Amino acid sequence: MDLLIRNGRVVDPESRTDETLDILVADGRIASLGPRIEAPAARTIDASRLVVVPGLIDMHVHLREPGLEAKETIATGGRAAARGGFTSVCAMPNTNPVNDSPGVTQAILAEATRSSPVHVFPIAAVSKGSKGDELVDMAALLEAGAVAFSDDGRPVAGGRFMRRALESAKALGALVIDHCEDRDLAGDGVMNEGEVSRRLGLPGIPASAEEVMVARDLILAAETGARVHIAHLSTRGGALALRAAKEHGVAASAEVTPHHLLLTEAAVGGRDPDFKMNPPLRRSEDAAALVLAVAAGVIDAVATDHAPHTPEEKGRGFERAPFGVVGLETAVPLVLDRLVQQGIISLTRFVELFSAGPARVLGLRTKGRIAVGADADLTLLNLAREVTVDKRAFVSKGRNTPFEGWKLRGSAVMTIVGGKVVYPFEDAVAAGPGGAAGKPGKRG
Repeated sequence: MDLLIRNGRVVDPESRTDETLDILVADGRIASLGPRIEAPAARTIDASRLVVVPGLIDMHVHLREPGLEAKETIATGGRAAARGGFTSVCAMPNTNPVNDSPGVTQAILAEATRSSPVHVFPIAAVSKGSKGDELVDMAALLEAGAVAFSDDGRPVAGGRFMRRALESAKALGALVIDHCEDRDLAGDGVMNEGEVSRRLGLPGIPASAEEVMVARDLILAAETGARVHIAHLSTRGGALALRAAKEHGVAASAEVTPHHLLLTEAAVGGRDPDFKMNPPLRRSEDAAALVLAVAAGVIDAVATDHAPHTPEEKGRGFERAPFGVVGLETAVPLVLDRLVQQGIISLTRFVELFSAGPARVLGLRTKGRIAVGADADLTLLNLAREVTVDKRAFVSKGRNTPFEGWKLRGSAVMTIVGGKVVYPFEDAVAAGPGGAAGKPGKRG
C-alpha cells in the first residue's frame, strides 16, 4: 500500500526545502512531493506539528555480530537505530572474525536482511585481521557490499602502509576511514592526559596522540589525491588541521560524536566506566572547538560510535573496563536539545550532519535527500517532545551511556525505511529491509 505523509514541515538541505508539504511514497521510493497530494488509497500519516527529514544515517556503529553477540546483535542494534530515528547504519569491522573478506561482508548483509529493520552498510577492514600489515582485497569487498574501509579500533600505525591503502582506495573510488591514534603516544592511558588525570592518578592519553595521526592522514590524502575520513575527531588541534586541509582542497572529511561535543574530561571525576571511551573525553577547550567546527561546516557528520559492552565488562572498574559508550538511542535528542534548541546550529544543519552529510561522504546517492525518485527513508521529529534518558528502556543490549537521567527536548517519533514504518515498532519489524536498498550491499 502507498503511504501518504500529510502536512509535515519538510526540511531537506539538498534542495534547500523548509516548508509544509505532503509526501507520497510508492514502491519504496518518494513518488510525489507537494502542498496538497490526493491519494485516497494510501495509508495516511498526519505529520502536523512534526518535522519530516531524510532518513538519518549513522556512519559509525559497532553491531558486534558476528562473534560478539553478548554485547549486541544486528537485530538489537538495528532496532536501537530505528528507535533513535536512524534508517541506515554503517557497521564497523572489528567483529570476530574481522570483516576482511567477502564472505564475512555477505554474511553481515544476509543477517541484516533477515533481522534488521534498518539498512546496514558494512565497512570492511583496511588490513587483514586489522593487523596493519597486509592489505585486504578492496575490489572484492566492494563487490560484496562494503561501502568503505577502516581498521577502526586498531589505528593504521604504519605511514607507508596507510599510503598504500589510500592509493589502492583511490584507484577504486573508495573511502578510507581512520581511527587516528598514535598507540606509542597513547601508551596505557585510560582518559585524557591533563589536570584531571593527574588529580585522579590515572594514566592519560595526550591530545597529540590523535593530532599527529590526523596530520599524517591529511598529508597522505593530499599527496595521493585519495579520500580520507577522520573518525570521531576529539581535539581542537585536529579540527584546526582539518579546516586547513579542506581550505587547501584536500579530499578529507570528518565526524564527531555527541559525547565529544557535550562532555569533557571533568565528567570522569567519579570514575564511572560509562565515561570511558576512545578517544577520551577532552578539555572544555576541545569540546568548544568541536562545536564551533560543527557550526562552521568543517565537520561533515555526527556519528555515535555506538560501542555496546556487557554490564560485567563495564563493571570491572574504570581502569580495567573496555572503552566505549552507546549512542543510537540518545544522539538525536542530545543534539536537538543542546545545539538546535539553543540556537547554536539550525535545524537544516542538524539534518545535514545526520543525513545529507553522511550520505555524501559514503556516496549513497539515493539517500540523504527528499526528492522524487529518492529512497523513501524518512525520519519524523517532534521538536517539542520531552524525553529523559533511561538506559533501562533501551532496546540495544548496551546500557553503557554517559547521559543517564538527562532531560532533553526533541526526539524522533517515527522512522520509515523503504516506505515502511519500522518505529514505533510493529510485529513485522523483525523481517524488515535490513541490507542496503536495492541489491543487498550495493550503494544506491
